[in-house]
Amino acid sequence: MDSSSYGVSHVSHISNPCIFGAGSSFSPDKKWNLLKWVSKLFKSGSNGATGGPRTNHHPPQFQEDENMVFPLPPSSSDDRSRATRDKEELDRALSVSLADDTNRPYGYGWSMDNNSDFPRPCHSGLNPSFIPPYEPSYQVRRPQRICGGCNSDIGLGNYLGCMGTFFHPDCFCCDSCHYPITEHEFSLSGTKPYHKICFKELTHPKCEVCHHFIPTNDAGLIEYRCHPFWNQKYCPSHECDRTARCCSCERLESWDVRYYTLEDGRSLCLECMETSITDTGDCQPLYHSIRDYYEGMYMKLEQQIPMLLVQREALNDAIVGEKNGYHHMPETRGLCLSEEQTVTSVLKRPRLGAHRFVSMRTQPQKLTRKCEVTAILVLYGLPRLLTGAILAHELMHGWLRLQGYRNLNAEVEEGICQVLSFMWLESEVLSDPSSRNMPSTSAATSSSSSSTKKGGKSSVEKKLGEFFKHQIAHDASPAYGGGFRAANAAVCKYGLRRTLDHIRFTGTFPL
Repeated sequence: MDSSSYGVSHVSHISNPCIFGAGSSFSPDKKWNLLKWVSKLFKSGSNGATGGPRTNHHPPQFQEDENMVFPLPPSSSDDRSRATRDKEELDRALSVSLADDTNRPYGYGWSMDNNSDFPRPCHSGLNPSFIPPYEPSYQVRRPQRICGGCNSDIGLGNYLGCMGTFFHPDCFCCDSCHYPITEHEFSLSGTKPYHKICFKELTHPKCEVCHHFIPTNDAGLIEYRCHPFWNQKYCPSHECDRTARCCSCERLESWDVRYYTLEDGRSLCLECMETSITDTGDCQPLYHSIRDYYEGMYMKLEQQIPMLLVQREALNDAIVGEKNGYHHMPETRGLCLSEEQTVTSVLKRPRLGAHRFVSMRTQPQKLTRKCEVTAILVLYGLPRLLTGAILAHELMHGWLRLQGYRNLNAEVEEGICQVLSFMWLESEVLSDPSSRNMPSTSAATSSSSSSTKKGGKSSVEKKLGEFFKHQIAHDASPAYGGGFRAANAAVCKYGLRRTLDHIRFTGTFPL
């Protein structure tokens, strides 16, 4: 997270901040010379007007300031005319004045119009070229600043300097909420500024269970857990604080959503609850549609194998009494029985009450062995696609036993059963049969499935189907996960029929 800071500069800019000279800047010598020049002009004008005789003694004359008295210059014995002497003195005064101006700092000028200390001379009878010229006034121009937000001139007033450009205070806005940033600190992502809280909302992960920002660990790092398929992010503490987890899709219960609780203690989310199958009678149509799927692949099951939905306790008891088979731990959700047992099945679906399943009717049922397979047991309360995937897996166990496949190791038997379960899920999830990525010998579809009769599956159910496929493909166990990947590679290369024949004769997958 990039963070920067800025301060609001309260700067008042003066319009046209030019500097001009004032009357006090004139030197006394220059002021005296100018006064002498003005007095001579007035004296010359008065003499020219009267034409009287000139005298060498005159009383003192006062000019402008009563505290400043100076006598008129005495007459000289110079033979030059008075006009010639006046012109020379005037030229000398102008030269001294111009020499003083050239020594001034750049940008200072003066004019007689702006200085009230000097009287304006009478221009009558004078050569205009003798009037001191105005020097140009030098002004310091304000640099033009363009706002990076509205692209207009900032002009006078306060402004912000940030990221190499300038902004009006109201134009420097958060890229997320679009409100002005007035705090002294803000976050920067590339060239986009954000309020610190807005940037945290965008980048800091929030727990999808408690909806708080995920805290940092002792090293100052953000540590969280994330589901590999659903991308559900949550605090590590929720793995041990008894937060409910869906027994089907594995998502944790959010604090603003209530999960359903089954009678055996499992939890079920709302999405999985929509298509859950909770009693044996409701599961029969799905069971028969999967048998039809096998028949379409020329793998017909000749024997009528009983199928029962059971609770977790009944399934675990049946596992204990079963001698054969490899069971997926920590929880087994299906079982292909080959021994005679008495199993308690769910006879009537339970009733919902206050987010719990209540009033479940169960019935003990004695299973007798008439063939190599006694019955197929499936955990109740799971969504339709997961229940079907379990049935497809257990039916493959039954087909192998009925076809005389003996003494297969766990990796080979469980791997090929997982392939059939994966193929059935693909046939259910993908609506276009031509787009399925299935082995060449499997072209059958489950057109008689209940969801198809109801008008197709929803996007939620299809997403669940993709998750169940993901579970099979990424299983970490050696038998179920490793076996599936080896079996699937063989089926994709040689086809299902040739792979099954190779297993029959060698007990291994073809290379």
